[in-house]
Amino acid sequence: MNASWYRDLLERLRQRANMKIRRAAGLSMDPPARCDDPLAAYSDVYGVTRIVHGDLPSMLVGGLGSLFFQMLHPHAMAGVAQHSRYQDDPFGRMLQTANFISATTFGSKESAAAAIERVLNVHQFVHGVTDDGAAYDANDPHLLAWVHCTELFMFLNSYQRFGAHHLSDDEANKYVAEMVHVADDLGVQNPPHNVRELNAALLSFRPELNLSADGVTARDFISHGVTNRRKQRFVHRLIVRSAWSLLPSWAQDHLGVRTNRVSDLLVFRPATKVLSFACRLALPPAPRQVVSESPPSTTTI
Repeated sequence: MNASWYRDLLERLRQRANMKIRRAAGLSMDPPARCDDPLAAYSDVYGVTRIVHGDLPSMLVGGLGSLFFQMLHPHAMAGVAQHSRYQDDPFGRMLQTANFISATTFGSKESAAAAIERVLNVHQFVHGVTDDGAAYDANDPHLLAWVHCTELFMFLNSYQRFGAHHLSDDEANKYVAEMVHVADDLGVQNPPHNVRELNAALLSFRPELNLSADGVTARDFISHGVTNRRKQRFVHRLIVRSAWSLLPSWAQDHLGVRTNRVSDLLVFRPATKVLSFACRLALPPAPRQVVSESPPSTTTI
């Protein structure tokens, strides 16, 4: 009886912590329905993508880091500054991104297609001119490639540092290759197929990058202005510093946020690992599916 009471208490505490963590991260809605049928799912149910994207703490760090990375491209930053309300509703934008990633990672082909269609439809209205007079369009395949590559780089490197397990080189390459599917459907130009190609693609963008005035505003807001609650502000600042540390040194220089290696190794990295571990106790990643000889299927012919 006592053992059962303790189990019930721990489960209630876990569920309460689960809700608080999701709310603090801006995930106020339930994620899209999960599809584990290999024939009906959009992504490989046995793949590495589900491991990486299923780890909430490392995805929070990587997702925030990808925002910092993306704002270095003046065209991407102009689109955000002119067509979004990120300062009025920062968690709303994070929720939309999280739901898109969830749909294309864990959803069925139908739910993923609907999520991709919504993004492409929204992008039709995101176009204009930057402060220096250059035209931009959110559906530009080249600009889509920049966004795709920054997200892959940050998600992968964040998982390698703060995720539940370390990926082998082959698994890291497989993750990049698995993401080609969604990149193609979004209209990305020449998406990378492995880590080497991913790093090369990011380097090829360097001549186009600089931190615009809108980028400075976004950098400072995301670094300091997302929340006013003391506890959340402390956690947010920790995640911000850890996200900066994942950026290449040249990207940190562009942003003006070069991190101190000693403080990163001795303070921020260990603290973020502890935070990630605690987060997984409340929100454990789904177990990896193992290939069976006859995978179950609900699909009929």
